[in-house]
Amino acid sequence: MSSRRAKEPWYKDGLSFECTKCGACCTGAPGYVWVTPEEIAALAEHRGETLDEFSMQFVRKVGRRYSLIERPGGDCIFWERGVGCTVYPARPVQCRTWPFWPENVETPEDWRHVTEICPGSGKGRHYSADEIITSIGMVRT
Repeated sequence: MSSRRAKEPWYKDGLSFECTKCGACCTGAPGYVWVTPEEIAALAEHRGETLDEFSMQFVRKVGRRYSLIERPGGDCIFWERGVGCTVYPARPVQCRTWPFWPENVETPEDWRHVTEICPGSGKGRHYSADEIITSIGMVRT
């Protein structure tokens, strides 16, 4: 086996994903949607609010970082049943890179688990390994 081949990810031929707007990744258990100041500004602008208005209503500080608040039960504050993501064009990188997060593509088993909970995973647009690696690099953990 060449050294180049040994460095190739298991998904070297790429993976498919197409958002079905089911909300599986936007609802459920509580967690964090990490946002940068730039993403907060983009979300505020998208909603037609000032940075202060938006931040006071939708952002919480967690340690040294910022996260969007959630609805009781853990659903994203911007997810509306029957509508979907109400800030989709300005959604944070964490949302844009789903399902290509490090923990989701580390092994074929991890990816198989994602396809069981996300109906768009394994279907639709084909992403190259380079695109997936780029997405992984954008995720802040």
